[in-house]
Amino acid sequence: MDLKAAIRTIPDYPIAGIMFRDITTLLGDAKAFRQCVDALVAPFADQKIDKVAGIEARGFILGGAVAHQLSAGFIPLRKKGKLPHKTIAVEYALEYGVDSLEMHLDGCGAGERVLLIDDLIATGGTAVAALQLLRQAGAEVPAAAFVVDLPDLGGADKLRALNIDVSTLVSFGGH
Repeated sequence: MDLKAAIRTIPDYPIAGIMFRDITTLLGDAKAFRQCVDALVAPFADQKIDKVAGIEARGFILGGAVAHQLSAGFIPLRKKGKLPHKTIAVEYALEYGVDSLEMHLDGCGAGERVLLIDDLIATGGTAVAALQLLRQAGAEVPAAAFVVDLPDLGGADKLRALNIDVSTLVSFGGH
């Protein structure tokens, strides 16, 4: 199955000029979803992964499935104020302003090997913040995996420059 064909493109969302890559169509197709999760897991099946960290919100769906397949725990990385227990946070720059990403203080421990998962890598701002957050907690992050790469925006290259092995399943040119 062609995973790229299972992803819906919505022009001019959320603003004019953006081609939004919507994976909900892929998630809704049982065969595509299974193939996607299997493909995300494959590069790490023979590695020791203690936990999978998923970035809110689609990273939760994918990360939970990947964690299950790898027999690993799951760490939710959320926007500020969404987690009920003590948290650690990292602020990161957006095009207009600042945002924050949090995880529970006990989400992972020093030396744990954590795989970072999300649906899409674009500019890399959120993924780099997630990496900083996990490293702040003492985790070793050997790799990050994404369904979609927008290589023209350079996010995957930013992670590679930080010594992260990046795997993606499909790529789309442009924004």
